[in-house]
Amino acid sequence: MKILVIGNGGREHALAWKLAAEPGVNEVIVAPGSDAIGREPRVRCVPGVDPLDRAAVVAVARREAAELVIIGPEAPLAARVADALIEAGFAVFGPTAAAARIESSKAFCHEIATAAGVRMARAGAFHDADEAVAFASDLAAMGRGVVVKADGLMAGKGVTVCDTLAEAERAIGDLAAGVRAETAGDRPWVVVEERLTGREASLIAICDGRSAVPLPMARDHKRLLDGDRGPNTGGMGAYSPLPELSDEAAEPLLTAFHRPIVAELARRGTPFRGALYAGLMLTEDGPVLLECNARFGDPETQAVLPRLAVALGPMLLAAARGDLGPALAASGLPGGRLPTLPGASVAIVLAAAGYPDAPRSGDRIDGLDEAAASGALVFHSGTRRDADGSVRTAGGRVLSVVGRGRDLAAASAAAERAADLIHAEGLQRRHDIGAGGVISGLAMPMRAAAR
Repeated sequence: MKILVIGNGGREHALAWKLAAEPGVNEVIVAPGSDAIGREPRVRCVPGVDPLDRAAVVAVARREAAELVIIGPEAPLAARVADALIEAGFAVFGPTAAAARIESSKAFCHEIATAAGVRMARAGAFHDADEAVAFASDLAAMGRGVVVKADGLMAGKGVTVCDTLAEAERAIGDLAAGVRAETAGDRPWVVVEERLTGREASLIAICDGRSAVPLPMARDHKRLLDGDRGPNTGGMGAYSPLPELSDEAAEPLLTAFHRPIVAELARRGTPFRGALYAGLMLTEDGPVLLECNARFGDPETQAVLPRLAVALGPMLLAAARGDLGPALAASGLPGGRLPTLPGASVAIVLAAAGYPDAPRSGDRIDGLDEAAASGALVFHSGTRRDADGSVRTAGGRVLSVVGRGRDLAAASAAAERAADLIHAEGLQRRHDIGAGGVISGLAMPMRAAAR
């Protein structure tokens, strides 16, 4: 099989690394990819391709005779790249733009969840700032915190968690000055939600339009600084498995969240074929859906894929064709849960100076070979290689350093040791990804997962 992956970040690097090592895969082509991605065995990149250019992506798929196309980032999905590829006759792992609205519009996600009977935080979607502030005021008056979200795609950074009503008013005002100016008509541009408390969890499912198969559970950390402080980012690290919620717990979560959403999208004539990501809050009253993404998470993918003990390519191809059943049966997995390797994995993101507001490019990165020699996986998110062979920062999130070990503590220590070997001026990272050990006495009641 020849596979084409669309994108150029750490998620796409991890996908190429995983797929290229699987039996039956002749070559993985990544467009546009990067120099670092193209150095993986049996991986070749096609630089200069705009992932948002439907015609250019279809042309690459035709030229390379791709048997499967995997779309990594969210923006090409919203730009109807999957639609164009499907119309051209390709098997595509990635939903159409209509189905991908589950991510590209938070208001639509709430609409689908309500119709499907999936529990989310109390929320309102608004195209008027005064109405949004009034709703936030009502939440605050009931003693509930407030979360303000831009309705559209914001690369994981369009969320403000507010401790006071004044903070919520400022967040709504900031969005009103920017997002609304780009929005035509009366489509909502801001979603205001009650703030939930608990621990977050990420569960990604491979979906074929009717059924869903879970990947191992993970947890990512959005805040820039240790202790979940600082501004929101696209993600500063992730780990898998969860100490308080086993991979086996994915089945009731799929029943509560993914399967009803997939069924509702199918009922509307927009079947979801791709990776459906559910961001969950594990509250004292059970899991609650925070958001859906329409693709593999980043950096969760970098932490999850090294744990898989089964070939991923056949599953993605079967999902793209609309029937996971035969692939599961051929792999000896009729029950649908993908087997994992023993142990844990921890991914630490290294970010450029100035990230997330004004990331700086061009800083030389040293120690990459030493980090890889330590046994860690190093996935490149935003780097470039100069003519002299030096590697430099070229994006906000620069690298994901993945450590593996017998448990989370060992995996975290391995990732930390490897990350310590990598140096660049102003490079930022957290030191608490996967730290903290097992959480004792915390059982998540599945009964409250749906209503």
